[in-house]
Amino acid sequence: MTRWAAALKHPRKSETDRLRRRGIRLEWATNGWNVMEVVVTVTLGLQARSLALVAFGLDSVVEIFASSVVIGNLRDRRPDPGDRRVHRSLRLISLAFWVLASFLCVASLRGLVLENRPESSPLGIAYLGLTACAMFGLSVLKRRTGRRIPSETLLAESAMTFLDGCLATSVLLALILNAVLHWWWTDAIAALAVAGFAAAEGVRHWRESAPHQGPDR
Repeated sequence: MTRWAAALKHPRKSETDRLRRRGIRLEWATNGWNVMEVVVTVTLGLQARSLALVAFGLDSVVEIFASSVVIGNLRDRRPDPGDRRVHRSLRLISLAFWVLASFLCVASLRGLVLENRPESSPLGIAYLGLTACAMFGLSVLKRRTGRRIPSETLLAESAMTFLDGCLATSVLLALILNAVLHWWWTDAIAALAVAGFAAAEGVRHWRESAPHQGPDR
């Protein structure tokens, strides 16, 4: 059988495999960027004594975990009666959301109580601008790919990538306000707002993880 004839015989399977490979590449791209985020933002945050920058860098560890869960799910092609893998993966991503929300709440409240006053970080502002663009772009590509496979775990992780873009934007705004108006409390307030969104996303994905006949088997 020729390659063309095989493609005509199994068009859906061929397309699904291609989309799965694209999803895996998008997750590896996210992981690569997030590894760089951990190093760059934590270093800049320590230099500027910026809680928001350090928190943003550490949240990338949660992003790496979530992306790794999705990579494993997309690569796992073993027969699975029901939707056990999807169920486990979505709940792991929910837990990652809650870990992120808890960390941001604790760090932000501590910063407000201690009146942490970060210094200006022009490099941090520039890097966060790039990160926001990268995360929003990756989120859109993941969402489109996840809908076409379809893959619930990829769609769930695309929401977390979008959250990372929102967090980058919030911290960016906080750094600008601190640099221009010396509003030291803005980075903690921005992190608290994102923590609330992360907690809500965790609840939503946990509910969606209830056993059902999903498309991501």
